Amino acid sequence: MEYKDYYKTLGLERSASTDEIKSAYRKLAMQYHPDRNPDNKQAEERFKEVNEAYQVLSDPQKRAHYDRLGSSYSQWQRSGAPGNFNWDDFFTSQQGQGARVDYSTLESLFGNRGGMGSSVFSDFFQAIFGGMGAPQRAGGQPRMQNSELPVTISLAEAFQGTTRRIKIGDRQKEVKIPPGVKTGSKVRVAGAGPGGLSGQAGDLLLLIQVADDSRFTREGDDLRTPVSVDVFTAILGGEAQVPTMTGDVVLTIPPGTQPETVFRIAGRGMPHLRSPQTKGDLMAHVKVQIPRQLTEEQRKLLQKART
Repeated sequence: MEYKDYYKTLGLERSASTDEIKSAYRKLAMQYHPDRNPDNKQAEERFKEVNEAYQVLSDPQKRAHYDRLGSSYSQWQRSGAPGNFNWDDFFTSQQGQGARVDYSTLESLFGNRGGMGSSVFSDFFQAIFGGMGAPQRAGGQPRMQNSELPVTISLAEAFQGTTRRIKIGDRQKEVKIPPGVKTGSKVRVAGAGPGGLSGQAGDLLLLIQVADDSRFTREGDDLRTPVSVDVFTAILGGEAQVPTMTGDVVLTIPPGTQPETVFRIAGRGMPHLRSPQTKGDLMAHVKVQIPRQLTEEQRKLLQKART
């Protein structure tokens, strides 16, 4: 049986922290997610590998059990002993020390897409964790298992709120994503996660990624946007059109406005997640456009103004 290096799968060192494991998983899961790679078998296999690695390394019990195996396997490699690694000895000595994983995790999220159902986890994974006891909560109750599903939305959807239709087994469910979510926000879908041995399903957590926007940069609930004005407006004063999430507004430019001056437009930013009626601010950064060509009259006026 081939040994699987789950740390290498996620591009991590064996000393990686919990946050580093989660960050690497989120990045790779979004990159290889089947919805982003339709009919791409290579991406689908990579997605399954990433999820399998995260199933192990994100759980302290399973990670410790896997690390013990890795230590034994490394010792065998260094020994130069002939023959194959004795997996049976390891399994026999480690029975009951770890946690069993519910193999329906990915299938419950994505159905049997592309044959993912029975082959969601590798033989290596099932051999290591398949015969072990169920994880327990305090009091001896089997622990329900939550799962995460990366979801990418636009900035406009984060502003207005949106929905996503997800597949849970053979069912479709429409999930509301509230206004004001940020990258890293989690939308909980109660009871939609994989079922544990107790027969009770855990929760599905939609892990939100807000895509970059060509017009705005987001900082918390505030937005920033560049505003172009010509040099004459900057010198003499005037008006400029400023884009917002709900349409353009007119900004008064006072005479003598300097390049990179920032004007704060209150209440034109993103909604607060817990209070959508309250919004952040929009910062308009003035970009002064210098004309490449001047009329003769404009040139004379500027030269006169300089003297």
